[in-house]
Amino acid sequence: MIDLDALPRLLSLPSDPSPAPDTPPLGTEGFMHAAVSVIARRAPGGPELLLIKRAAVDRDPWSGHMAFPGGKHEPGDRHLLDTAVRETREETGLVIPDAPPDWLGRLPGVAPRGPNALPPLSVTPFLFRVDGGAEARVASHEVEEVHWVPLAELASPEREGVYRYPIGDAVRSFPSIDVVGEQVWGLTWRVLDQLLTALGIRPART
Repeated sequence: MIDLDALPRLLSLPSDPSPAPDTPPLGTEGFMHAAVSVIARRAPGGPELLLIKRAAVDRDPWSGHMAFPGGKHEPGDRHLLDTAVRETREETGLVIPDAPPDWLGRLPGVAPRGPNALPPLSVTPFLFRVDGGAEARVASHEVEEVHWVPLAELASPEREGVYRYPIGDAVRSFPSIDVVGEQVWGLTWRVLDQLLTALGIRPART
């Protein structure tokens, strides 16, 4: 079982609240930055992570998908950590810490893949921990459901699956994790996979 108090030692994440060094700076024309919150909650059976199911919206490329709370950087956000905290509050009503020791740092960024990807985009995840009494709710029309999912369940080989996504005339297969009757795949899966690998509870993929 992962001890949340050990996360800073296990991960040693950078504490820069801005984009990763290998991405364009905020405000770069033609490039979009977004941030998501990976929130670990204490629970008797081991840590739980907060996931949302996005509402079905035609203009949302991630419509109906499982995701971490988050969204695009807005001009009023000082940096991407601001973006993650603000979007989490707006989507789930949960106020998360924006300073150590419970803001644990920046995880590696991810970007959409493939020729039909969105305009250039980088998604920066930030890791937080909260106490067992922390509660989340559906607080936005952009969110359909919220779920606290045990970390052990997300790491279980029995939960691994394949998500098939139509792209044009073809169907592509992506690795996924089956939880709460839904499949976690794509950018969210990649963030989770990096985290679980770094924690040593899932073997590195070759």
